[in-house]
Amino acid sequence: MVMMFMLLSAGLVFIDQLTKFAVLRRMHQSESIPVIHNVFHLTLVYNTGSAFGVLREQNWILIYASIIAIIGIIFVLLHRPRVYCGKYLYLWHYGLLSILSGATGNLIDRLRLGYVVDFLDFRIWPVFNVADSLITCGVGVLLFLVFQKEELKD
Repeated sequence: MVMMFMLLSAGLVFIDQLTKFAVLRRMHQSESIPVIHNVFHLTLVYNTGSAFGVLREQNWILIYASIIAIIGIIFVLLHRPRVYCGKYLYLWHYGLLSILSGATGNLIDRLRLGYVVDFLDFRIWPVFNVADSLITCGVGVLLFLVFQKEELKD
């Protein structure tokens, strides 16, 4: 089971890195290509901070935070806590794997480039990437589970 999780996570990280590689090869910083005019653009941004530019130019803090999060998630996955069982177990795993994959994708950027490559631009939201989407979806799933009213058995 753990091997399947790691393969899935590696696949998601690969997709994130592949999309960033493609954008970096074809665009220059701050270039914006409209896909749907004034709705969705591809805009290359070098993000030296975290979400919404928080902790800008604090790369080492963000690297350490990512490493701690990645180690923590791997520990939780390996020790298979019985927090959520039955029909919710797959959501628990999906949430953790999404966060793990997104954090790993952005960590690779920070270590390799010194910044995170963002390029998905919906004009009403800060520019983001596939890894950011994975983290957001994973956190959303875990929040859903936390707020479930149904009593979960051990």
